Amino acid sequence: MAAGPSPASQESTAVMSLHDAPRTLPEIRFADGSGRALTLGAFQGKVILLNIWATWCGPCREEMPTLDRLQSRLGGPDFEVVALSIDRAGIGVVTDFFDEIGINHLAKYIDESGKAAGQLKAVGLPTTLLIDREGREIGRHVGPAEWDTPEMMTFFEQQISRSSDASWTGRASTWAGHPANRSLAPPSLPAALVDHDPAVTDATRSSALTGGKYS
Repeated sequence: MAAGPSPASQESTAVMSLHDAPRTLPEIRFADGSGRALTLGAFQGKVILLNIWATWCGPCREEMPTLDRLQSRLGGPDFEVVALSIDRAGIGVVTDFFDEIGINHLAKYIDESGKAAGQLKAVGLPTTLLIDREGREIGRHVGPAEWDTPEMMTFFEQQISRSSDASWTGRASTWAGHPANRSLAPPSLPAALVDHDPAVTDATRSSALTGGKYS
């Protein structure tokens, strides 16, 4: 399994490490299953586990049931798993995949442009970000994981309890829709992330995306 970023002195589980300090996120735009335009601000007040994935990514497909179970157990007013597909083929392939493997608790979200992955500097798929109630990235993991293990459940429960739910004071300066943050230039998205050419196999994409990180 791929290891997430591991700076010194970070609190961590076997999968996800927390950053030394929260990181401001750029504003990303995507749509829900009905085509309604959204930003991460739609989830304000919640701790978010943002999973960037695609149906053509084998490791993404393997971990999706664990994200579904995590949402089933912890999802609610304080926590949300946001599974954001970057499939250029559209929401239909996401719906078909969810139906195929019995995903019942995750909502469908999609960014057909693939821009969100570039803005968030997702260098491989899946990439998963832990976001606090103030809209700041506090942890990240690149690669697949078992998100519903007892250890992970305890970890997320701790993050939910630690995040202040009293107020969103300062949100304008931390969510990147604020003018002060609009100067952040998103990096270019690797072509392999958005290429949906059937001639490119899952294995080729995974290799291109991860540089051999997955075992």
